Amino acid sequence: MNNRLLVRGARQMLTLRGPAFPRRGAQLRDLSILENGAMLIEDGVITHVGPARRVENLAAARNARELDASGRVVMPGFVDSHTHLIHGPARLDDYEARLQGRSYAEIAKAGGGIRFTMRAVGGTSAKRLTAQARGHLGTMARYGTTTLEAKSGYGADDATELRLLRIAKALNDAPLTIVPTFLGAHSTPPAFDGDPDGYIHHQIQSLLPCVASAGLTRFADAYCDSGAFTVAQVRRYLSAATGHGLQAKIHASQFAEIGAVALALEFEAVSADHLEAIGAAQVEALARSNTIATLLPGSVFHLGLSRYAPARGLIDAGAAVAIATDFNPGTSPSCSMQMAISLACAQMRMTPAEAIVAATINGAHAIGLAGECGSLEAAKYGDFLVLNVSDYREMPYSFGLNHVALTVKRGEVIYCEKDDPLI
Repeated sequence: MNNRLLVRGARQMLTLRGPAFPRRGAQLRDLSILENGAMLIEDGVITHVGPARRVENLAAARNARELDASGRVVMPGFVDSHTHLIHGPARLDDYEARLQGRSYAEIAKAGGGIRFTMRAVGGTSAKRLTAQARGHLGTMARYGTTTLEAKSGYGADDATELRLLRIAKALNDAPLTIVPTFLGAHSTPPAFDGDPDGYIHHQIQSLLPCVASAGLTRFADAYCDSGAFTVAQVRRYLSAATGHGLQAKIHASQFAEIGAVALALEFEAVSADHLEAIGAAQVEALARSNTIATLLPGSVFHLGLSRYAPARGLIDAGAAVAIATDFNPGTSPSCSMQMAISLACAQMRMTPAEAIVAATINGAHAIGLAGECGSLEAAKYGDFLVLNVSDYREMPYSFGLNHVALTVKRGEVIYCEKDDPLI
């Protein structure tokens, strides 16, 4: 079998080559575009990227399979750094209730929201959850995602939480790369109704040690917000998690800023996600930190809200910004990174280049995989897309469409819009 692939003819090849740390400020606008560039992949790993004349004349390129991307855009596969991949059925009753004017908090109080999903997941077999997740992964590949994070958090008991992490780990590289994250402090389950402190204590004493010792994840996440867990509760949880060697992440300030950003920085969190309710002080603090601000415009759109995260302020202040889908059954039932990019541009005033960097290399940094994906550079995996556009700006401009002609993971086609995959 020929294990070499030569990609040639692209009108624009967005390499995103650059520094080995998250991009900020002007770096977020630098796509390092090659016009008429070429890329050589061997055994799933990129070996050369550069001007077509130089790469195509390499001895190793002469017997390679060829992918002719003439007139199109080639770019890194999307890295979706915040998803709730394994989640059971859609929350359609919640959706209708919101359309009738009920708030997120009112729906949750009535038994909907996260608790509805907890009940549903608890009553669904691992086989069915796995099959559903595989279906979502196929859709993600079709829309250009090649790497993603998958959170737990929908388990009403320890066994279900562990099952969700094991499913995510078992699905890794089938065909996408999946990074499991333990979201132990997502919502208080029915068994601890009215006792969130007791639930956090249970997490610290029972579940966190088990998760860490089993090697199921490298990240621990928590939901710190009005109506969720308090700063004091999350501080106890993250202190225990980091004590077990897990890296911190935080769902922060989606509906109110109660001190979640300061807590994220206290624990040097890899990312603080959502951030719709932050103000100028939190923007400046994030800009001075190494924590990545992961913005999730899909949930704002689906909830019918008007307050998006202050992307423009974060970028102009110098913060490292990523974009993700927040794919979940209640507040963001979309796994299209292209739609997230369109919303980032139209609603948060990011430029197309900034949004693409945020959806690729900065997303890779947010899940600890920037050394292997997120840009088209030698020694990284051959994860890339061929888009049916001649200019990358057409992707966010024509919102709601799928512009992906081909998705390639480690040099192998995992989605093609046609029967003949251009190779």
